[in-house]
Amino acid sequence: MQERLQKLIAQAGLASRRRAEELIAQGLVQVNGETVTELGAKADLERDTITVQGKKLPSPRRLYLLINKPRGYVTTVRDPQGRPTVLDLVGTRERVFPVGRLDIDSEGLLILTNDGRLAYLLTHPRFQVEKVYEAWVHGKPRPEDLAALLSGVLLEDGPARVQAVEVLGTWTGGSRLAVTMVEGRKREVRRLLAAVGFPVERLIRRRLGPLPLGRLPAGRFRPLTAGEVAALYHAAAGEGAKGKGRASDGPTGRTRSHHLRRKHCGGHSGGDKGASY
Repeated sequence: MQERLQKLIAQAGLASRRRAEELIAQGLVQVNGETVTELGAKADLERDTITVQGKKLPSPRRLYLLINKPRGYVTTVRDPQGRPTVLDLVGTRERVFPVGRLDIDSEGLLILTNDGRLAYLLTHPRFQVEKVYEAWVHGKPRPEDLAALLSGVLLEDGPARVQAVEVLGTWTGGSRLAVTMVEGRKREVRRLLAAVGFPVERLIRRRLGPLPLGRLPAGRFRPLTAGEVAALYHAAAGEGAKGKGRASDGPTGRTRSHHLRRKHCGGHSGGDKGASY
């Protein structure tokens, strides 16, 4: 993933961003052997060789963390309102950022990484990586309500639909559903369910592509294994996510009735890689 040279230099710890800009302007930075003096120039550390005053920038150590986001945390690197962010939960020295978003009231699986390419593949709607959510809704959806979610609902920003929906069981205020999405707009899961008459009390992301949340406690995190990272790349290539997005790691003792899935048609109804759920 290409980024501005001064940003890459600063991230490598060789200079502050302002000093990096001075070095570029002075002709002391080279990319693949060519001197670069434009401050807007970009490069990719995974593909390009960057030297600063003859010193080669090291390739960044890739970091992949799975976190169980609790309620009350915003999914940003920093918050201008001073609210706690998901980065407050990890305390790593390496610069990482969240892949996609979960709104402040939502919970569950979130990936933190410094791998821009993987983040792009997992969040861009064209790759249709499935995300599975456990939604605690008020009321008891009928089969026709679930069918409406599959066929599509008109929201204020256009039509939207789920990829699959399943009744997991009940809670004291209503029903628990597994909802599978392959696109995302702001609070789309909540708005979809409210549109068919079932407002959401609690929303937990249980799965991203082939990666389950598992039994990781709320507020805790763990590194992904090399196999899990490879599986995420595989899913984004379209060869692992389809048909596997079930909330199999969710609470036990649920019913399996009314499981519906929309046939994949190769497209999407518009999405936003920065969406919140």
